[in-house]
Amino acid sequence: MSTIGRLSVSTPQGPSGSVLLDRDDYLFRYADDAHRDCAISLLMPVRTAEYRSRELHPVFQMNLPEGYLLEQLRNRLAKITPLDPMLLLALSGSSAPIGRLAVQSEQVDALLKRQERMGPGERLEDILAWDGTENLFAELVDRYILRAGISGVQPKVLVPEAGSRDKATARTSDLIVKSGRDEFPGLAINEFLCMSMARQAGLPVPEFYLSRNLQMFVMRRFDRDDSGQPIGFEDMAALMGLPAAMKYSKSYELIAKAVRLFCFGESQARSLSELFDSVALSCIVGNGDAHLKNFGLLYSQPSARDARLAPAFDIVNTTAYLPDDALALELGGSKSLFASRLGILEFAVRCDIRHPQERIERLLLAVETVLRDQIALAEQVPQVTAAIRSSAERFAQTFTR
Repeated sequence: MSTIGRLSVSTPQGPSGSVLLDRDDYLFRYADDAHRDCAISLLMPVRTAEYRSRELHPVFQMNLPEGYLLEQLRNRLAKITPLDPMLLLALSGSSAPIGRLAVQSEQVDALLKRQERMGPGERLEDILAWDGTENLFAELVDRYILRAGISGVQPKVLVPEAGSRDKATARTSDLIVKSGRDEFPGLAINEFLCMSMARQAGLPVPEFYLSRNLQMFVMRRFDRDDSGQPIGFEDMAALMGLPAAMKYSKSYELIAKAVRLFCFGESQARSLSELFDSVALSCIVGNGDAHLKNFGLLYSQPSARDARLAPAFDIVNTTAYLPDDALALELGGSKSLFASRLGILEFAVRCDIRHPQERIERLLLAVETVLRDQIALAEQVPQVTAAIRSSAERFAQTFTR
């Protein structure tokens, strides 16, 4: 049984309600005076009846730490308190979580006050230029581990950026700092190259950087506006009402269906176009990890009807490490990367793409351009470069005139 029985939830538009643990069920109950603009999810409009679930509601699971970050939290808190979903939710929602929801409890506020080791933040240029003998990423994790408002198996941490504080809002910009894993050598370079290909192809992407020692990939978060105000974000697992553990279920066609359901007008057309390019690029570069949590929608608040596809992120080649890897989701009824050459044409119809071959040729050109312009980096990771080229060549043989 959790030591936390109730958590308060709020949005930039005002207080929303409470998450409660009722025996084996999780409840979300809107406050009696909650305004409709304070809805916590596109799937959960303000209503009198409570929302009951056998596990945390998907929108609350979205930012729960996984993998490396979860293990580091266990190590940090092992002697203080056991980790459970309510505590993880309180930690992930208490300090600058991804999206617009803030989750708080008195117990966690007291814990953070005792454990907090954060300083004024970190300068981006210092992170990128680090060449010391100590492991900077490990130090950043140790310092900011309790700012756990980001999911993902890859080692990563949310770091406040020094000197970015907005005087009017008292908010700071945040950097997402990622490190590689021993079993995936060159992962930071890998992501930098693949994200550069997305940018070269004209896909919206967050600002991103590669550290000078080639060990860390750094990205600015994209769920804040120019004044630092949180923007709503929900990943596709949450939008489909699925627990995070089911992120490898379903299909890219269902993502397109979700875009049609939640996006309107020009935003829908633009989002479908960007979705096609993002999925096609993942097929071309051999990205077998483009799962439901790596796609999402941004919006101001649920009733505004202004949802649009979030920028592309977390694009990497996986076949360099797993030669027989497959797509994370079904495309045209198959997860085969090889068969994706046919599936992507069917997917183009779902996304209202009139000239898919021209789009794919543009993506292939972006891949070649980045590998040529970043040849020094590409030579640092020959296994990754070879895997990208091998995957792209199959598409080139099919689509290049």
